[in-house]
Amino acid sequence: MTDQRSDDGPDRAAHDVLVVGGSGVDTVVRVDSLPVPLADSVDVSAIREWPGHTGGNVALGCRALGLTVKFLDFVGDDATGAQVRARLAEGDVDFEALTSPSGTRRAVSLVERTGRRMSFQDAREPAGLRMPRPFYLPHLRAARHVHLSVVDFARHLFDDIAEAGVPVSTDLHDWDGLSGHQREFALRADLVFLSATGAGGRIASVMKEILRDGRAEVVVATAGAGGSYLMTREGSRTPRPIAAVVPPGPVVDSNGAGDAYVCGFLYGRLAGRGLEECAVLGARAGAYACTGAGPASLIGRDELLGQAG
Repeated sequence: MTDQRSDDGPDRAAHDVLVVGGSGVDTVVRVDSLPVPLADSVDVSAIREWPGHTGGNVALGCRALGLTVKFLDFVGDDATGAQVRARLAEGDVDFEALTSPSGTRRAVSLVERTGRRMSFQDAREPAGLRMPRPFYLPHLRAARHVHLSVVDFARHLFDDIAEAGVPVSTDLHDWDGLSGHQREFALRADLVFLSATGAGGRIASVMKEILRDGRAEVVVATAGAGGSYLMTREGSRTPRPIAAVVPPGPVVDSNGAGDAYVCGFLYGRLAGRGLEECAVLGARAGAYACTGAGPASLIGRDELLGQAG
């Protein structure tokens, strides 16, 4: 896998990263502990919401690091969709959307005092939703790298991505290695991220399976405060541990930390850095994300590279 193209001549990429799918609005409810008590009502602090979701977070995070980003998705013709558009415009993300017949995605996250969370994602998109090829092909062919969110319509871009020869990454989140929804993404991406929480003690075997049965050259499993693990097709089949980075401030919210890790890793990859250094950058971005909420969780390039004054 290579994520580098010449910066000169007619083949120069229009965008560093093309993100497809995964925008929406997050509602965050802060609770004392998880699970919450069984009661008709529970007093909580102020409930907040902001546009994000995995695709939006990756697009905004990559742009905050100075990468040029194109983001394609379906959003509703509704107030929630307007929030998404406004936040992406504020973050200087080049966003182009088709109208979703089912409205804009939403999620609710319960976040306890330590930053641990439990998220409820709605599955509102209708079966059979497809992104038209004339809509995405020009952007795909002009990108240095494609990142696909694990929304159903995104899986139908894999053939065109392979034909264009553009490297592609995906984030399987808490995939257990068994359920079918994420499997095609796992086996057809060049760079695969996932959380170690879904597979638990089986995470090493899940990483090996992705490399054995799929086309991935690199698999990264994040483990929060436990760091992350890196496994490559050409290296040993034992996950290489990458130490966690201590957050630079109190932990506020872990929501979006995995997406931030992806952004830091992709920044390093597109800059031609070694894989372990990319993983360290990912860990640094993920740790920074835990110290803020919403827009405050985005790390800049100077902070990522340790150059902030």
